[in-house]
Amino acid sequence: MKAVATSPLVTALFCAPGNAGIANDAEPVGIPADDVAGLVSWARSNTIHLVVPGPEAALVAGIVDAMEGEGIACIGPDAAASRLEASKSLMKEIADAAGVPTARWRRFDDAEEARAWIATTGAPIVVKADGLTGGKGVTVASTVAEACRAVDEALAERVFGDAGSSVVIEEFLDGEEASYHVLVDGTSVLPLATAQDHKRVGDGDTGPNTGGMGCYSPAPVVTPEIEARILDDIIRPTIAAMRRRGTPFRGVLYAGLMITSDGPRLLEYNVRFGDPECQVLLARLEDDLVPALLATRDGTLDSMSLSWRRESALTVVMATRGYPGTYPKATPIRRLDEAAGEDGVILHAGTARKADGWVSAGGRVLGVTACGASLAEARDRAYRIVDRIDWPEGFCRHDIGLRGLAHR
Repeated sequence: MKAVATSPLVTALFCAPGNAGIANDAEPVGIPADDVAGLVSWARSNTIHLVVPGPEAALVAGIVDAMEGEGIACIGPDAAASRLEASKSLMKEIADAAGVPTARWRRFDDAEEARAWIATTGAPIVVKADGLTGGKGVTVASTVAEACRAVDEALAERVFGDAGSSVVIEEFLDGEEASYHVLVDGTSVLPLATAQDHKRVGDGDTGPNTGGMGCYSPAPVVTPEIEARILDDIIRPTIAAMRRRGTPFRGVLYAGLMITSDGPRLLEYNVRFGDPECQVLLARLEDDLVPALLATRDGTLDSMSLSWRRESALTVVMATRGYPGTYPKATPIRRLDEAAGEDGVILHAGTARKADGWVSAGGRVLGVTACGASLAEARDRAYRIVDRIDWPEGFCRHDIGLRGLAHR
């Protein structure tokens, strides 16, 4: 939001549905992000020239198709191409057809068959709900019993609803995770900076997977050689495969990767900016993002380049205690307005403003982001901000960035 708000090409900025924190950069519009018809009607009535969808649900629901059908420029993949994220089994099929290195896998609709295959294969093993689950449908099981429990939750108990009506079970890959974002205009690819997310909820990569508990950029594990292999072996073959299928990809493509001893292997694709990866990437971006987005939509990325600050950026996510499970609502957050100081910024994901101050309004609530000449400096600044925030019902990981420091 801040990266778009600072563009000289932007004269007015709106966010649907927005929140009180975002109101500093954009005017909130009280329309749910998945109300495609309502958003199209509002955009048409208010003469909106450019729409940048954030949530994957809106993309899968066809917001790009609907906006473009009304002559409104919309940055992102259409509904058909968005299935690259909406269906993990489809993503695997496309990766296999393109020769993209990824984990061995099978898809199951029947819980008994899935459990039998797990018993034969053994653990560790990974169980994923096939559809969209907001980052909560992945279980990295260390035992057969844990994997079978994940299967039962998805297929028998329908914890994830229709998104879990089938599961993808795949081999466990050992290595270090990394995130890699590119802009794609259907043919050309413009790489963005590297990043490393922290998916598990607890320090030391313990506990269940989340939507992301922190991130830093650049990621030392992605060396220039590894980056070249990511582009040549994973990203470009996927884009070519999407064209062959008649579903060319245009928009932001985010590859979740495992950097193994044999090189990078694809874990998953997202069809939009990752969160919190977006926060650290755009904190390091020197150039105006909007022309690059327009080139993505218009098919002219081959004439674009982007410059990145040499400094590091780090984000610590603050969440409500209990996340990613059940958690209390509307817990008070004090000293939020003054906590950042000159050390960085506090980005609001799930907050609300009451008469007596800020309260939580979600699971992942704040993104505390700081930059520094080194990763250590960025980390120190971010955690200084965290320490100033008075939120007894909130928590964060305390080891964001330590893996990157070990590389250095």
